[in-house]
Amino acid sequence: MHDPLSYLHDELEQWRAEGTYQRLRILESESAAESRFDGKTVINLASNNYLGLTTHPKLREAALQAVRSFGVGSGAVRTISGTMRLHIQLEERIAAFKNVEACVVFQSGFAANAGTVAAILGPSDHIISDELNHASIIDGCRLSRAKIHVFAHKDVAAADHALADLADAPGHKLLISDGVFSMDGDIAPLPGLVEAAERHGAIMMVDDAHASGVLGRNGRGTIDHSGLHGRVHIQVGTLSKAIGVLGGYVCGSRDLIEFLYHRARPFLFSTSHPPPVAAACLAAFDVLEQEPERIQMLWDNTGYFKQGLKAAGFATGSSETPITPVFVGEAAQAHRFSRELFEEGVLATGIGFPTVPKGKARVRTIVTSTHTHSELDRALEVFQKVGKKLGLVK
Repeated sequence: MHDPLSYLHDELEQWRAEGTYQRLRILESESAAESRFDGKTVINLASNNYLGLTTHPKLREAALQAVRSFGVGSGAVRTISGTMRLHIQLEERIAAFKNVEACVVFQSGFAANAGTVAAILGPSDHIISDELNHASIIDGCRLSRAKIHVFAHKDVAAADHALADLADAPGHKLLISDGVFSMDGDIAPLPGLVEAAERHGAIMMVDDAHASGVLGRNGRGTIDHSGLHGRVHIQVGTLSKAIGVLGGYVCGSRDLIEFLYHRARPFLFSTSHPPPVAAACLAAFDVLEQEPERIQMLWDNTGYFKQGLKAAGFATGSSETPITPVFVGEAAQAHRFSRELFEEGVLATGIGFPTVPKGKARVRTIVTSTHTHSELDRALEVFQKVGKKLGLVK
């Protein structure tokens, strides 16, 4: 019998031939600075667990207590019978932390971005978007059916020009940018973008997934880092990276959040967070405020590792954060580099087209606050060894 999906097999075979096929690595331990994958203990430079909170005792205990008190699930979507007191407490906690009126929690950061943009805009509206914005932003823009205007990466003048060209166009205008860009690790020029949005009466939206828990006071993000409180209308954050658990959130005015309660499709049609997840997220915000040294250790480790990579001759681009790409050029080479690193005891993911532009493939590294200098030294030795073998450094 003919298989109508046989073309998928052909595509997979082509990826294997090109050296871009990736097999899922299986985590067999806690997500930590050193983790066990596929039966091998490696230094983990591929995790978003920036502050090591996935294993923090306070988060573990909060999750266990929530299971004992409320069970393992909520039983419904938020708008039917799935809104628990824990969910409201978490949203109120985040809103206070971010210095905004209100917050709504989504099941993922992807859902938060895509669901929000698609909910608040329609075909008669316009979106001005950085060319390197996250896939969830891109998908949200497409789902909204608004007209999309892409500007060159971090080019404030280009964003301003695009808004000026739309001055007489009907519809709402949304200027949207990542706060920290997930592939290059650079920080958006938010002061300039906010000024452009204000000058043209546009909605300003920032996805702060990779800045949450990393930048700003106690990890409040790029809006706090840049002193822009009250000037960014929509802030998106994540509970899956530095917070160490799962989910995403949107912060803004009470009207925005009430509107998303009624119109954001991922919120309306997804079962709410299990009690242990919500409780662990709540505990994480306590840790952010009570243990600021974790963020300082993260930045100390970031500087140490970046300096080591550069001293070895690797190209790390414009990274300003713990996300540090090591550029190699073509996707097949990036994936080979990643495989060779793993064999030598370091997990760092190869990333190529279509996640990043052709010719800009890289191995992406992320250090955490829980890496020791000894572990980072070992990782740097492996990078240099494999880099020399592949002709990437001398």
